[in-house]
Amino acid sequence: MNCCRYDRKEEVFRKKLREVRQLLGSQGNLSDNEAELIIEAAVLEDRELKQFHTLDLLWLVDRLFLTTRSRLGILTPLVEDEEVTEIMVNGADNIFVEKNGNIFRYKEHFDSIEELEEVMMNIAGDVRREINELNPIVDARLLDGSRVNGVYKNIAINGPILTIRKFQDEFMRMEDLVKNGTVTDEGAELLKILVACGYNIFLSGGTSSGKTTFLNALAEAIPKEERVIVIEDSMELKLPYIENIVHMECRNSNSSGAGAVDMKQLIKSSLRMRPDRIIVGEVRGGEVLEMLNAFNTGHDGSLSSGHGNSISGMLRRLESMYLMAASLNIESIDRQIAEGIDIMIHLGKLSSGRRRIMEIAELVEYKDGDFKINSLMKLNREEVLEKTGNEIEKVEKIFLKGEQYASKLQELGFIK
Repeated sequence: MNCCRYDRKEEVFRKKLREVRQLLGSQGNLSDNEAELIIEAAVLEDRELKQFHTLDLLWLVDRLFLTTRSRLGILTPLVEDEEVTEIMVNGADNIFVEKNGNIFRYKEHFDSIEELEEVMMNIAGDVRREINELNPIVDARLLDGSRVNGVYKNIAINGPILTIRKFQDEFMRMEDLVKNGTVTDEGAELLKILVACGYNIFLSGGTSSGKTTFLNALAEAIPKEERVIVIEDSMELKLPYIENIVHMECRNSNSSGAGAVDMKQLIKSSLRMRPDRIIVGEVRGGEVLEMLNAFNTGHDGSLSSGHGNSISGMLRRLESMYLMAASLNIESIDRQIAEGIDIMIHLGKLSSGRRRIMEIAELVEYKDGDFKINSLMKLNREEVLEKTGNEIEKVEKIFLKGEQYASKLQELGFIK
């Protein structure tokens, strides 16, 4: 087939696909090994294909097997490739892949819109969700934790859209983030102490800036004896080092429009579970009201994140999200924000593709119509996170937690 035109190659595939589906369907329940043997025989014993190169025949066997037996179809090799970080399907004919920081067009494509839709339905079904004309948008995850967004053809102009953001099987620890330059040793030590001492911390950053990865690494500093409630839209955080943990995930409504459970409900419910800390994976709307209530009602050391272009920009976004849930004046909202959040961390993705902490700041108070932000560390022009020279102003939690933490921060120059 390598000497034939591309459309001839696809014509052979479609013809064999119909034949293979009939063969497999007539055999009843088959194991993958049995199905693969049937597919190999259908291809390698076909006299009409003897003229084709062996490599092309093996490609055909592999493509037929993925299409008929894998729940992810032709995306399976991409999902299994540890170097692939993002898979972007723009309709059946256009698949783009991010690998090692570079984006390129994938050589394969789905045979039809229906084949792509079947993969999307498989993914949604694995986490008890639906995607169809009545529920045209789905946020889900693969069994390995990779984040998935699907948009059905009735609202996507160029066909069904599927985006998969992959996560490593092994979560990154803080020392890994120090090694890859995301944060410095000093910055990592500061943040670990702040988490241990019970500071409420909020992470901001743009898409693919590393918020989930960093939130996972931060949570490792939570004392082992504490009970932690984790709430996410789709489960992404991996926290194996926390023993007393409850992990809850939102749920979409079913085809009858019933059964939906949103983040607001889960946060409210978590307050009755005797949490020491609450981790809200990401806030996007009115659930910020419940998140701040949790931060303000004795659950010291809680963590959350959101999309923002800077610390000040994130604070304004929190205002807007709060207004989605309550008609309060801005000053009342800002006071709630300032009282609930102690530390803001902003992450960014540089033009080189590297992820960095751009700033670590203390949210001191809201006064005279503005937030008082005390910047502790900032990324300099050489792309290194350095101390600003400012000291932490709200030190009560540090000294209450223990002299060892205060001594370390004094040594680092963050408190007197």
